[in-house]
Amino acid sequence: MRTIVHRHLGKVVAGAAIAVAGTAVMVGITLPGSAGADDSGGGNGAGQTSQQAGQSKNQGQDQAQGAVRPGVVEEAPAEGDKGKGRDPLTDDETESVEKLALDRQLFRTSENVEGDKGPQRITVDLAEPDESELDDPNAPRRAEVSFYDYKDDSLVTKTVNLDTGKVEGTDTQHGVQPPLSRAETVEAAQLLIADPLGAGLKADFKDATGKELTTPDQLMLNSMVYRANPGTPAALADCGKHRCLRLFVKAKNGPWIDSRDLVVDLSARKIAKVG
Repeated sequence: MRTIVHRHLGKVVAGAAIAVAGTAVMVGITLPGSAGADDSGGGNGAGQTSQQAGQSKNQGQDQAQGAVRPGVVEEAPAEGDKGKGRDPLTDDETESVEKLALDRQLFRTSENVEGDKGPQRITVDLAEPDESELDDPNAPRRAEVSFYDYKDDSLVTKTVNLDTGKVEGTDTQHGVQPPLSRAETVEAAQLLIADPLGAGLKADFKDATGKELTTPDQLMLNSMVYRANPGTPAALADCGKHRCLRLFVKAKNGPWIDSRDLVVDLSARKIAKVG
């Protein structure tokens, strides 16, 4: 990694953001006045036309002087304890279903990404209604809570009925790799920084910022699940069964640093290099 780095400015590539601005053009249309619409009304139509002309004149003067009416900021409506129908899960609902889904048995027999007791939470989402409930406005709200158990590399998904507070179903799968959580990405960065193969990353960070890289807090991180394929090094052959990822690293307030040739196996807690 180190030799590749210095071929292109330390292999530190700066990310660029492109903003596209659109311009809206407003076209004013003037309709004919009301004169002639009701001749029997005497000066009624003329009076309205004069008033409109005065308003237009005042508006023109305000625009010419750059007058801008003060904006009004409204507070977001208070979030209730419970949502209705297909409303997104509230914070209270999310916290509640996670506790309901994580029973004592699952907590005792599983491990999270750091090797501690309890599975790694991945997502909490509103579940789709059953087919028979699609047209029912009073169908119960359910949530799906997914955990990754690092003890046996399984994805555990539990369906919780928000109305009754009961777990209605549990699904356990192996070889399934959902998107990575923030905690998993940070743990992968910590493992890489501590590993000898992370020396190139730390050297590039030092070249780019003048500082030592010691913690993931110094980085902005993105990640992507990595699966083994034909030609994958033997050290990464279990990726797909194991929870593996590539990191995309950026120094905070600094450039991107290319670490795509390194793969972190979170299940085995090891780092390996790809071509």
